[in-house]
Amino acid sequence: MENVRDPREHYNEEPRHDLMDVVFGFGGMLGFMTVIFAIAVIVKFIIS
Repeated sequence: MENVRDPREHYNEEPRHDLMDVVFGFGGMLGFMTVIFAIAVIVKFIIS
């Protein structure tokens, strides 16, 4: 039986770009929150 705990046996089949994932995630969330903030400000001005 093969040794499943040997890290040399596990190849990186799908390379990840962790920094770009974080950048896109942060940017996407920042953009989403900016839209929500703008909508809230517009609604507040309409109400008052």
